[in-house]
Amino acid sequence: MKVLVACEYSGTVRDAFIEHGHDAISCDLLPTDRPGPHYQGDVRDILENGFDLMIAHPPCTHLAVSGARWFKDKQKEQGEALDFVRLLLNAPIERIALENPISIISSRICKPNQIVQPWQFGHPESKATCLWLKNLPNLVPTNILQKPVNGRWDNQTPSGQNKLGPSEDRWKIRSATYQGIANAMAMQWGE
Repeated sequence: MKVLVACEYSGTVRDAFIEHGHDAISCDLLPTDRPGPHYQGDVRDILENGFDLMIAHPPCTHLAVSGARWFKDKQKEQGEALDFVRLLLNAPIERIALENPISIISSRICKPNQIVQPWQFGHPESKATCLWLKNLPNLVPTNILQKPVNGRWDNQTPSGQNKLGPSEDRWKIRSATYQGIANAMAMQWGE
């Protein structure tokens, strides 16, 4: 199967599909973090290259509700981000999964088909991840972990907030797909 992983610099999802025998390429404006098939540029340049499946990770900077306090100052940016999401969802590709955190996509375009958590795929962490699916089934959890006795996942402070502090690379670290979720995508959607 020919797979496009849009807006992915990490290579995590791309490599999971390659490991399952697929012809996969990642695409991002940034260079890839791992050697492998990667188109560095605008995904619009390659959307019509005959892909069977696209997993898209559009930037959440202007979409995620975690940044709601700045929404009033970024109407133009939000409009452009939502237009980009619509473009990806309407790409000429038979099967599409679009991934984003809890965001305004739900209220401005449509609700997600599914919300998954890393702890459903073997990672002792919490991070609600929405999936908008076209001609794909919901992901089936592969390794559900029990909530820790203290009630917090490894990435949470006592108040339940994400404990990854401010840094230059925070956005990059937070945007990477968990390996367990990438593996589930490749195994379940790669058939």
